Amino acid sequence: MNNIEKNNVQFDYFSSNYKKFEEDFYRFSDINIPLTFLTDDILRLMVKTKKNYFRLNAINSRDKKDHYFIFKEHTHLDNTEVLRYEYIGHKSSM
Repeated sequence: MNNIEKNNVQFDYFSSNYKKFEEDFYRFSDINIPLTFLTDDILRLMVKTKKNYFRLNAINSRDKKDHYFIFKEHTHLDNTEVLRYEYIGHKSSM
């Protein structure tokens, strides 16, 4: 069982920064799949690549540009085995 399956890796779901992430994602995304169904894949990608961001490629964006969604990693204060990703912001190029 990996860390995502054990809920050891998660977004900061109940925060204003996650709401901002949702708003930004839907503003730029041209994917017909709700973000809720993509979050585990996004988390898995960031953990495996050891990057604090993921790219929405141009073919899947409304403006046909690459978009990068950037996060800050935090360990949970009560449980250091839990890694939480806090949304920092968005860039259209890196």
